[in-house]
Amino acid sequence: MLDKGLSQQLAQHLKLLRQPVELVASLDDSPKSRQLEELLGEVAALSEKITVVRRDDDERRPSFAIARPGTDVSVRFAAIPLGHELTSFVLALLQVGGHPPNVSQEVVEQIRGLDGEYDFVTYLSLSCQNCPDVVQALNLMSVLNPRIRHVAVDGALFRDEVEAHGVLAVPSVFLGGELFDQGRMTLEQILSKLDESATERAAAALTEKDPFDVLVVGGGPAGVSAAVYAARKGISTGIVAERVGGQVLDTMAIENLISVPYTEGPKLAAALEQHALTYDVDIMELQRATRLVPAQTPGDLHQVELESGAVLRAGAVVLAAGARWRQMGVPGEQEYRNKGVTYCPHCDGPLFKGKRVAVIGGGNSGVEAAIDLAGLAAHVTVLEFDGRLRADDVLQRKLHSLSNVDVLLNARTTEVAGDGARVTGLTYEDRTSGEQRRIELEGVFVQIGLLPNTEWLDGTVELSDRKEIVVDERGTTSVPGVFAAGDCTTTLYKQIVTAMGSGSTAALSAFDHLIRVSTPAAADTAA
Repeated sequence: MLDKGLSQQLAQHLKLLRQPVELVASLDDSPKSRQLEELLGEVAALSEKITVVRRDDDERRPSFAIARPGTDVSVRFAAIPLGHELTSFVLALLQVGGHPPNVSQEVVEQIRGLDGEYDFVTYLSLSCQNCPDVVQALNLMSVLNPRIRHVAVDGALFRDEVEAHGVLAVPSVFLGGELFDQGRMTLEQILSKLDESATERAAAALTEKDPFDVLVVGGGPAGVSAAVYAARKGISTGIVAERVGGQVLDTMAIENLISVPYTEGPKLAAALEQHALTYDVDIMELQRATRLVPAQTPGDLHQVELESGAVLRAGAVVLAAGARWRQMGVPGEQEYRNKGVTYCPHCDGPLFKGKRVAVIGGGNSGVEAAIDLAGLAAHVTVLEFDGRLRADDVLQRKLHSLSNVDVLLNARTTEVAGDGARVTGLTYEDRTSGEQRRIELEGVFVQIGLLPNTEWLDGTVELSDRKEIVVDERGTTSVPGVFAAGDCTTTLYKQIVTAMGSGSTAALSAFDHLIRVSTPAAADTAA
């Protein structure tokens, strides 16, 4: 199952094992069990510290535990961990095998100090780029604290279990049989939910920080670019963000970043963070900005208030808050979010195998989603508000070649319907005739563009009628000393490469501003 190159890479990683590891398999006579047995055998052959035993002692088959013999340290996969989860498998092997995790000692102690018993189950998809972060975080917690147990379950392998729990979005994490959370989560986010005092401690530590020369709000391509350019000027620079990478983390294939023919969102996000860390950039994640308090006079400090209660100060601020998926705003959308209404076809598509789904939106993202889903779903209906699709011609040709896809133009979605537990259909208006029509289906994938994350700035900086921050060619906003970049601004095109360029422009403008406000006036110099 592992090609020669991958086997060689894995063998090098497994040299880091410090203690013996057992792969304890629970199998049956299915083809998937044979596939898992083959994978485990190939991995064990790469290191003398790994052995495979078959005990068939778990009800989920195929599944396996990664165990440290003679201890209660273990991690379990009810999955064949390839695709995006191969890295999760390798990390679990190393951590169970005694290789130290790449987290701070403070976080290690926080995990070990958690009281109580925790039984986590994560439902994932091997095509989900958001799932590995959650799986790896919970696996690490279970290695460090024996009172924490975690099983990573591939929803495509255990469809009955997924159906029983009503899982229609991944990753979905259950704690003690009850839904804990859904979507991408970092280790720190999970800990903050389990240890409420951690948020208060973090807020107090942030407020005590010295003022920054430049504070960047947002950790996407624009924000990281701004931080790198500011830090290269030798001035104190900070990034405050919910997550480094921003919307990029939810992007699968990236083929238009010049000089990089192909990459994927999570890889690019990791590269952005590593680049920032090569400079003296203070990255403060898991923080949401709620208010900007501009400086009252030139040279004074701006303040950024955070949801956690922390307050950060800076001589100049770069707003790079990015954007999020735009919602339809129709009845039933919120009620059935993650119960059939979803915004990530790559993540959640495999959960709709053999089902009827709709894609809302006929731009590039909508048509790409429909093409991907056509290979999984029984039928895909694309609903476009306009009288024509707006996607590139090459994508439209591919879409129209698919036999299980219908396209409805001049279609305005008016309601998402369900039975209380999951989506059962949607209603749309034919804008040509005015007639209301219903489609019976089980999934709705919303792909209608982005909405800027600027609500917290309304009344502080000038916003356009689309709630984008109004900027000039220098990234200057209506507030002196406050600059903006990326998808949250009036910049014409919303692309990764343009975001990076606008971020660097905003940072250079911020540096120029700091020089000018800190330079003594002519009269003062003469005195």
